[in-house]
Amino acid sequence: MAGTVVFDLDGTLADTSADLIAAANACFAARGIDVALDPVADALTAFHGGRAMLRAGYGRMGSGMLLPPGAEDEDFPRLLSHYGENIAVHTKLYPGVEETLDRLQADGHILAVCTNKPGALAEALLDALGVRGRFASMIAADTLPVRKPDPRPYHAAVERAGGRVASSFLVGDTETDRKTATAAGVKVALVSFGPEGEGISRLAPDALIAHFEELPELARLWLG
Repeated sequence: MAGTVVFDLDGTLADTSADLIAAANACFAARGIDVALDPVADALTAFHGGRAMLRAGYGRMGSGMLLPPGAEDEDFPRLLSHYGENIAVHTKLYPGVEETLDRLQADGHILAVCTNKPGALAEALLDALGVRGRFASMIAADTLPVRKPDPRPYHAAVERAGGRVASSFLVGDTETDRKTATAAGVKVALVSFGPEGEGISRLAPDALIAHFEELPELARLWLG
């Protein structure tokens, strides 16, 4: 095998923001809170996780509205439940993902996923999108006691796929992915089609890709 390409999931392989935002908005509506996050304007918040979305919504409540103690801890499992039941209503793979995965595998590369999404949800989403079988391993937020940007989930993703960390790189979309690659001692390619767009270049990744079609050539350059 030429090497291992490890992918983040949300915001990298698939645009999951609309379904994530819908789950948060369902929690607000259930509490009678007259706020709603926007699937476009708040997409970056969505990719920072369920609690980040809940806090963003709570922060927009009127000054006369008060949350009961423990509201976030009550709403978080409700958000996950709603999301799990509606995981791929609006979510789609980014353009070129399937074709690129085919080309990478044809070039002899191993493919893996390393995500901070809970494992059951990550498995369900990859299945719903029809690509779970493309990946030799999938490490999620709850697979190990630690999560990204700790390097151990990345190492596990590569090693459980049958690859070597020294012959691998990460494809992601956030500062967490940048920090993960640095901690793991590998290169990182960040996508510029996520919520931050070209602004993600501020993280000085080893490569910035505007389309998945660029990945096979990058893999040949970095992994041989």
